[in-house]
Amino acid sequence: MPVTVGIGALTDPAKVRESIRGAPAGVRMVCFGPPGLQAVLGDVCTVIESADPGSALVSALAAGEIDAAVRGTLPASSTLGALKKACGVDSLVRIALLETADGRLFFLAPVGVDEGWTVAQKIDLVERGRNLARRFGLPDSVAVLSGGRYGDIGRHPAVDRSLADAELVARLAGAEHTEILIEDAVRRFGVIVAPDGISGNLIFRTLTFLGAGIGHGAPVVNTDKIFVDTSRASPNYTKAILLAESLAK
Repeated sequence: MPVTVGIGALTDPAKVRESIRGAPAGVRMVCFGPPGLQAVLGDVCTVIESADPGSALVSALAAGEIDAAVRGTLPASSTLGALKKACGVDSLVRIALLETADGRLFFLAPVGVDEGWTVAQKIDLVERGRNLARRFGLPDSVAVLSGGRYGDIGRHPAVDRSLADAELVARLAGAEHTEILIEDAVRRFGVIVAPDGISGNLIFRTLTFLGAGIGHGAPVVNTDKIFVDTSRASPNYTKAILLAESLAK
């Protein structure tokens, strides 16, 4: 059976069109957007028009009308809010699949600014990241980053706390604390856990928007529905569609 993937197209339909054209031949695409979208994208996919396309996308996912969803160019706050409500969770946990400029793939978390702030949350990310890495044939080894090197202890209380938390997470979760050395971690580990959601988001944005890397999308991992989050600033969503299809299979 072909996989059906929904994608949001509130803005920039040309980018969504290009993404759909690059999607695997076996994927059936459904676009969710505002009234008038049928005339723009109706020749490349099934179109669902709605005054609230984010809610329409989430409703279709929750009802099983589509197998997976990609946020595309829908706004984050309202769309993810609808997803939380539909799935009955207080917060969403996302893990991004990233690729460096020289082709190294790894999963990164946390990538939401409100995620991964406690030791317990980071331990949860370690386990969920391992599971994703195994599914995609990446090493399931995990690097836990901190805000400095051991030699930086005493320079600032926030650095000291970051080092202590990372060491604790690594010990409890069977991971490795690699200090602040992300450049070494990407060569050895399939999963990288950043010190907090802000630094994780900065790593993601720096790699994908400044460093010639690629963001394949960030699956939500704490619901039973397949939803791949994307940034509206991403140049293309084809890889996110492929990621959604792979998870649906």
